[in-house]
Amino acid sequence: MKKHMNNLIVRNASWLIVGRILQMLIQLVVGLLTARYLGPSNYGLINYAAAYTAFFASISGLGINSVLIKEFSDAPEQEGEILGSSIAMRSISSVLSAVAILCIVYVADNGDPTVMAVVALTTVGMIFQLFEVFNFWFQSRLQSKVTAIVTLMAYLAMAVYKITLLALGKSVVWFAFASAVDYICIGILLMIAYRKYGGRRLRVSRRRCQSILQKSCHFILPGLMIAVYAQTDKIMLKQMISEAEIGFYATAVSLCNVWCFVLYAIIDSLYPEITKAHKTDRQLFARRNKQLYAIVFYLSVAVSLLITCFAKPAIYIMYGEAYMPTAAPMRVITWYTAFSYLGVARNAWIVCEDRQKYIFGVYVSAAVSNVILNLILIPRWGAVGAAAASLAAQIITTMVAPFFIKGLRENAKLMVEAILLKDVLPRR
Repeated sequence: MKKHMNNLIVRNASWLIVGRILQMLIQLVVGLLTARYLGPSNYGLINYAAAYTAFFASISGLGINSVLIKEFSDAPEQEGEILGSSIAMRSISSVLSAVAILCIVYVADNGDPTVMAVVALTTVGMIFQLFEVFNFWFQSRLQSKVTAIVTLMAYLAMAVYKITLLALGKSVVWFAFASAVDYICIGILLMIAYRKYGGRRLRVSRRRCQSILQKSCHFILPGLMIAVYAQTDKIMLKQMISEAEIGFYATAVSLCNVWCFVLYAIIDSLYPEITKAHKTDRQLFARRNKQLYAIVFYLSVAVSLLITCFAKPAIYIMYGEAYMPTAAPMRVITWYTAFSYLGVARNAWIVCEDRQKYIFGVYVSAAVSNVILNLILIPRWGAVGAAAASLAAQIITTMVAPFFIKGLRENAKLMVEAILLKDVLPRR
């Protein structure tokens, strides 16, 4: 029985990883063609709209995703009520968020019709994103094969849609609807799959809504802080400089992140060893964490060196002359990866030591430092300033702030020792 369960878990994870790699490849190729066609300004406008929807998604999601799997585990016979209530709450919050986005953009961009149209169509995708709750039902049943296939099919539909627009020479407004095509397909296919795999009838319960919201509301503020950190740079670039600067910056970020699934795979593969060591040997537990940090840091540094050296020819070959200003922010933002994924790797230590309550302080420091640094650096250096602000804020968040948070100070010391390779390399 245990062996069968382990096989299910491995297969479940394999489908998620394979699906993610295929999506990444499709997104890279189609995104590259789209960016070349639209040019930096229009591509930047698409990313400007996406920044608003990503920012408000942290609010409209109500933190529900963080509690759904446990809800299904605790009350499997009430899955229809859990899903129906979650969808009802997210429907209301998503529509209200879309209205709020349009009001903000109308004021911030003086009612510019093109900007309003692009943002409005992008918010449609955010609304349909509520159907991702079905993903967690399949995950709770170790059936991620279904969601991997559905998501891949939706990505293919979106790719076909974008390629059709490229062939027909359509305007930027048509491309703004692409994310909606993605999420509409996912929503329809997941609902069909849910019924096919024996999902119970959906229904809404006021009592269930209140119960879920009481558990999930604690995740809204941390999610909002992450959104502030991740999205305000694009919004500020548009308001302080231009859409083109967002285009250069967004291109740099997407290229620097294209290989990061490798880091996720490394972190996930070493996670069991760390949790196992925590139960048996404290010294080994510390050493395993340091080894993970060292691998993540120095692998990221090696890739960042390559990107720094070959940024210009890579940009020219893939995106053409119009995107050459992307090389400068790309050479800066690539160094962000090392510190960002040290933060991801730290989660194993945090969970084992039960220090989750201290993470909010890290999120706050990330959001505040990023906004302040963007205000200072963007007017001076544009996209390079935004990249520098993100890098500095990530260093503060990962390496500096934890020294001032008592519950995380021990981990901050482990990270420093890992970078210095202290008790990391195999003993002879």
